[in-house]
Formats: sequence, structure tokens, C-alpha cells
Amino acid sequence: MKKLECIIRPFKLEEVKEALTQAGVRGMTISEVRGFGRSRGHTELYRGSEYTVEFLPKIKLEIVVSEEDVEPVTAAIQQAASTGKIGDGKIFVLPVDETLRIRTGEKGPAAI
Repeated sequence: MKKLECIIRPFKLEEVKEALTQAGVRGMTISEVRGFGRSRGHTELYRGSEYTVEFLPKIKLEIVVSEEDVEPVTAAIQQAASTGKIGDGKIFVLPVDETLRIRTGEKGPAAI
């Protein structure tokens, strides 16, 4: 099993959610986060004063999938989240040693 941690633009959430549903993903966790990458934020003008926005609003998706589903799910996320501009986000693929469903006690892929 693998855990996908995806950082995407907030306005792309609906498109990514639909793509994940079509790819067969049945569950995900979503968090509103702030951060920056290569873009290092941007400068804005407010009432005649310039200020720097360093931490941009992003959405973090956390999804656990079986190893055979990693490639199609990451491809679906990449296609749905892409605008072609800097700041589109990242997908991190991490190993998951064990999964346990609290309600039933199921373990492994059956608990996803």
C-alpha cells in the first residue's frame, strides 16, 4: 500500500475529486494548508502599499491506495490539477506498512 500526499491549488479541488472518483478512489482526507515552493510567494498591492505573501493557500489531499493503483491515481491527479504554471503542486508517494479499520478490525488492503 502507498500513501499519496498531494499539494494542489484550491480552485482545482473539484476537478481533482472528480478525477479521483473516476479512478476508483473511495476515500480521501483534505486539509487547507499554506506554504510555498520555488515561487516563494508573490508581491501584492494593498491601499498603495506593497507587501509580500510568502505562504500561499493550498489544499493537501491524503489518499491510501494499493501499489497497483499508484500510477493511474497519480496520473489522474496530475492531469486534473495541472494549469501548466509554476505553483501547481506536488505529489508525494510514501510507503504504508499497515492499515487497520477501527470499526471492523480489518487489516491491510481490505481496510482501505
